[in-house]
Amino acid sequence: MKTGSLSMRLGLTVSLMGAGLVLLLATLAYLALTHELEKLARKNLESKMEQIQHSLALGLDAQAIRARPHSLLDLVIGHDNFYLTIVGTAPNNSVLLNIGAKPQEPLLTDFKPRETLGYLNWTDNYGSQVLSASSLMRLASGERVRVLLSLDRMDDQALLSAYLRATLIALPLLLILIGMGAWWLVQRGLAPLKQFSQVAAKVTTQDLTHRLSVDNLPHELGELAQGFNVMLNRLDAGVQQLSQFSDDLAHELRAPLTNLMGKAQLTLSRQRPPEEYKAVLESNTEELERLARIVSDMLFLAQVSHPAARASFTEVSLAQEAQRVMELFALSAEDKEVTLSLRGDARVTGDRLMIQRAISNLLSNAIRHTPEGSSILLLVEAYEQSVSLSVGNPGRGIDAHHLPHLFERFYRADSSRTRAEGGNGLGLAIVKSIMHFHGGHAHVTSQPGRFTRFSLVFPLTLKTTQVQCGRGLAPDGGGSANASAG
Repeated sequence: MKTGSLSMRLGLTVSLMGAGLVLLLATLAYLALTHELEKLARKNLESKMEQIQHSLALGLDAQAIRARPHSLLDLVIGHDNFYLTIVGTAPNNSVLLNIGAKPQEPLLTDFKPRETLGYLNWTDNYGSQVLSASSLMRLASGERVRVLLSLDRMDDQALLSAYLRATLIALPLLLILIGMGAWWLVQRGLAPLKQFSQVAAKVTTQDLTHRLSVDNLPHELGELAQGFNVMLNRLDAGVQQLSQFSDDLAHELRAPLTNLMGKAQLTLSRQRPPEEYKAVLESNTEELERLARIVSDMLFLAQVSHPAARASFTEVSLAQEAQRVMELFALSAEDKEVTLSLRGDARVTGDRLMIQRAISNLLSNAIRHTPEGSSILLLVEAYEQSVSLSVGNPGRGIDAHHLPHLFERFYRADSSRTRAEGGNGLGLAIVKSIMHFHGGHAHVTSQPGRFTRFSLVFPLTLKTTQVQCGRGLAPDGGGSANASAG
């Protein structure tokens, strides 16, 4: 089924609700008017019955009612809608007085004699509504008579009929006005949505700068516009990052590919001894290994940036994983006469292999840039809301303007040294992605010429046990060692 426009659906809904409300109000007004007319009619009958009671009590008896009914005639004559009948209460007594053209004797069987005033609604032969009141009244002689007074409500019927006719005539006009008003209000209320479609039509992957103005928007649409702008900001940042990453990746791959092509073309330009061919192949193999590392690191970053699940998370001892990594780098540290030491322990929830890789990247950087004969300290500290593993050592340090960019992909604080030592600029980016995957973050502090400290900060999700761990340093505090972002 084809879906109509939102404005049409809202307009019809408001129109139907308005029509229902008008009908309800018209019905309530009719019922209220009917009730008030009934109340007024009973009040008029009650007032006339009191006057009749007063006249009968002034000295009239049954004979006087027949012979001198002038006081009673004065109460009824002149009111064409009143009809009075007075009947004796004795079984053989007939009608004492009958004023008005409407016969009321048949009603006497419907009213039982009673001291209190009773009412009866009935319809005459002409279809007119009549309200009658009946009561037993005492004469001055002590004799009781039965008084029946009726009120023809033809005027009330005419008033109600006129109200119904006016309502039926005005109702379609009101419904038309309600429909037009609802359509105008809906169009006015949904007008800001056109801004959404206009901005959405302008957004492309090449241009994500357009934003929605939240000024003068309703609260609900203002929240929607803010959410839309946040989405565009994220898309813009992601596209810019992807574009920058593509440029950086192309730049990184171009150099080794150019080297490979240049060496191959130069080697093939003339006949050479087998030893030269072997040397060129060995050199090309090193470049290909660096390309393979870049591709492998890129695949790892893609995997970490878009994790499918965290089912592999287990309870991990940071000290045990750091000890395993230290054993892998023992020979490299021994060659530079660098001492590796570990203090403290804490348990976190995470992926054991990823945590090892993050520690390995930091430790390899620390060993590469630590002066010979120095020491590297791996420190595990537990805090109230987090656990920190830091790698720090003395060295040249890193200038402050490099620190905010160290965890960016392909960023190098010392490009020449890192390329010479085999770095590809992805090590710290991998560390950052691993920590983001674990819900934590990586942090670096450095004092040029003195030390650099890299820290892995994990959120505390399980009970942490600390062994020989000092608490003097914050998880984002300083440490030691010079480490390049390679």
